[in-house]
Amino acid sequence: MKKPELLIPASSLEVLKTAVIFGADAVYIGGEAFGLRAKAKNFSPDEMREGIAFAHEHGVKVHVTANILAHNYDLEGAKAYFRELADIKPDAIIVADPGMVMLARENCPEIDIHISTQANNTNYMTFRFWYEQGIRRVVCARELSLEEIRQIRENIPKDMEIESFIHGAMCISYSGRCLLSNYFTGRDANHGACTHPCRWKYSIVEETRPGEYMPVYENERGTYIFNSKDLCMIEHIPEMLDAGIDSFKIEGRMKTALYVATVARTYRKAIDAALVSPEAYEEILPWCRAEISKCTYRQFTTGFYFGKPDENTQIYDNNTYINEYIYLGIVEKAEGNTLWTEQRNKFSTGEIIEIMKPDGTNVETGVLAILNEEGEEMESAPHPRQRLKVVLDSPAAPCDILRKKSPDAEKN
Repeated sequence: MKKPELLIPASSLEVLKTAVIFGADAVYIGGEAFGLRAKAKNFSPDEMREGIAFAHEHGVKVHVTANILAHNYDLEGAKAYFRELADIKPDAIIVADPGMVMLARENCPEIDIHISTQANNTNYMTFRFWYEQGIRRVVCARELSLEEIRQIRENIPKDMEIESFIHGAMCISYSGRCLLSNYFTGRDANHGACTHPCRWKYSIVEETRPGEYMPVYENERGTYIFNSKDLCMIEHIPEMLDAGIDSFKIEGRMKTALYVATVARTYRKAIDAALVSPEAYEEILPWCRAEISKCTYRQFTTGFYFGKPDENTQIYDNNTYINEYIYLGIVEKAEGNTLWTEQRNKFSTGEIIEIMKPDGTNVETGVLAILNEEGEEMESAPHPRQRLKVVLDSPAAPCDILRKKSPDAEKN
């Protein structure tokens, strides 16, 4: 069975490096324009060059998103951007708009073009159309079942690749075609500025009684009527392999390094085990289930893969994430039990934290000392982005992730 690509999102250079170290085969990133995550940090041209160089040194590819649905005023800027990408040389560009496909082909012809899920690719004739345009990879719409993907695989050329989402947030509308954000706030989801109104709480107002809000109920379970659970296919890797998918894609270009490390490492282990044997996969599955719940999520669903979702796919009573672990930082360098990191959340001397290693090992360790850049000892590290020297009672290595259990972990 062909080994699929594990494709991981990255919001910054730090997260890209984390994805590479923790098991990605490829990483997808956004530049400073023309992608659908305008609120993500995204990459400057210099950061993009550095990230691509780092990834290529580790045998990992980098794909760049340019998947907005373009208006006339976008086109001249897109030409210049694609010419810049021709010099930077990512492995592929992800686009949705046929006009952007033409501009990419004209201005960076040496770079592969992948068709985004935004293009709503729901049938094999659409795949064949793109193949005739010279495209060799198309990302499935998230509204497809595994049976539909199997049918696509059977009806397209063998050298055409299918990319499909395996984990992450789901959208109320066809792969991002929702207009609510634009209508309510003037921020266009198809230009990367979605305000995620599907996560908001809604009430109704009767015309003759303004200001009197009546809750919207669905089966008396709450009012978040658009709010979807997150996709998670960690328990169904064999079925994903059997469908003939070439690239397993994780959603989350606005996520932290802890999230990226967790999903990359967990799916890496699951995919590799499934390719060895059904027994190897079943053996590692309990570990995978436990690990995947250690990154932020909204409860899990299998989405459309086994048929149309039912009411169990929605979360009606809240829009909050479950967050079982808190991200503390990445180990930048280490000497035995002493490490240096840029702190992301508060932790204190005497606390028990966890070292998360790329090989799948988790090491509980005590914090013996925390020192600031001046070498002064501190009881705790309360300020985000503070550079710290930390002494633990266990050794750490560069690129290890530091995390600790959150109060939510005890509740769940």
